[in-house]
Amino acid sequence: MNFEDLNLSSSLMRAIDELGYTQATTIQHRVFPIAMSGRDVCGIAQTGTGKTFAYLLPCLRQWKFDKSKNPQILIIVPTRELVVQVVEAVNKLTPYMSVLTVGVFGGVNINTQQLEIEKGVDVLVATPGRLFDLIMNGGLKTKNIKRLVIDEMDEMLNLGFRTQITNILQLLPIKRQNLLFSATITDEVEKLMNDYFTNPERVEAAPTGTPLENIIQIGYAVPNFNTKVNLLELLLTSDETMTKVLIFAATKSLADQLYEQLIAKFPEIVGVIHSNKEQNYRFNTVNQFKSGVFKYIISTDVMARGIDVAEVTHVINFDTPDVPENYIHRIGRTGRADKKGIAITFITEKEIKEKRAIETLMKQEIPMSELPEALEISTVLTEDEMPKIRMKIIQIKLPKKEERGASFHEKSAKNSKVNVRKNRKEDMQKKYGKPKTRAAKK
Repeated sequence: MNFEDLNLSSSLMRAIDELGYTQATTIQHRVFPIAMSGRDVCGIAQTGTGKTFAYLLPCLRQWKFDKSKNPQILIIVPTRELVVQVVEAVNKLTPYMSVLTVGVFGGVNINTQQLEIEKGVDVLVATPGRLFDLIMNGGLKTKNIKRLVIDEMDEMLNLGFRTQITNILQLLPIKRQNLLFSATITDEVEKLMNDYFTNPERVEAAPTGTPLENIIQIGYAVPNFNTKVNLLELLLTSDETMTKVLIFAATKSLADQLYEQLIAKFPEIVGVIHSNKEQNYRFNTVNQFKSGVFKYIISTDVMARGIDVAEVTHVINFDTPDVPENYIHRIGRTGRADKKGIAITFITEKEIKEKRAIETLMKQEIPMSELPEALEISTVLTEDEMPKIRMKIIQIKLPKKEERGASFHEKSAKNSKVNVRKNRKEDMQKKYGKPKTRAAKK
């Protein structure tokens, strides 16, 4: 469906035209009429399906100027990177509207953000923790909020924000429209909707676990960690099409370890982001990746939610994710905006179980490829890969208490005591040669 077929205002349509968009995605054209009717919406959409515009377009279409300085639209997202990304998306759609947009998140001075809100805000984009703090200290008034958007709901629950979200929902006006977007609908998400939403209409862009059609998937069976490192370096060196590569690592320490490996071989074109990095460092790294300064960026799952780059040519899963849905999120970072993408996964024998769980979710297998002939197979194992030597511990069976004898040993002659009646007269005779008698008492 074309954007022209949607009931957009002239201001929004003009912005859409200047952005060069003509076709609305499935989630966008399905959500728009339902949201415009005022009903609550539950959108099931994966990364790369255009869900940010899917909720922004109807919310902005219904926005009306208000003299109040309090926000009318509240958007909650899991990470600070996503806050920045959504604020940018709002600004792209509103150059011809007098909409004030503010983004707030943790890790920076709350007083500065509070002063910005006091100046006036129409659309507030926030992470749950900072949003709750602002409400509780009186820095944010929620009485004018007409529309609430909760994006990446499954990820927020995975990050442990359930308490903050439920507390926030209890503090918002009862009369409001709710729009929730999630890649998967878990029992927790279902319960939250039942408790706080009013008969939400479900809109599913693609069944959960369905990989995007324009992504080519490749799997490599790799024997160990060091061979994975060799394969990664070989692919980045030999494949000239890898001009913008997102590399996923399971942990922050692994991300740092890979960065140290690659920076030596690819100086000045590799970046790394995870939650231990400072906020400005992370923003600068993503911007350098977008601008092409960095060709390769290493990231953990959570941080990658804020990387929205249309030209990512390859996604490399250095490890096979243990949560099947994370695989869908990862590979969805490539093949965006109708462009082809390639997703490569390294799989060790220990990760075959995770591979099968992903294939069950997708209802299709990950195609496996032969390892390149030039690959050096490492025989050096990490400590975790070392075979464990299990020594048999022989338990000595002690006799039962009743079978044991008394704890007894003979005393030495010195310590032996014999009860003998002493005769003083005989003792005196033996000592002095004559009997000794006591003197008479005076």
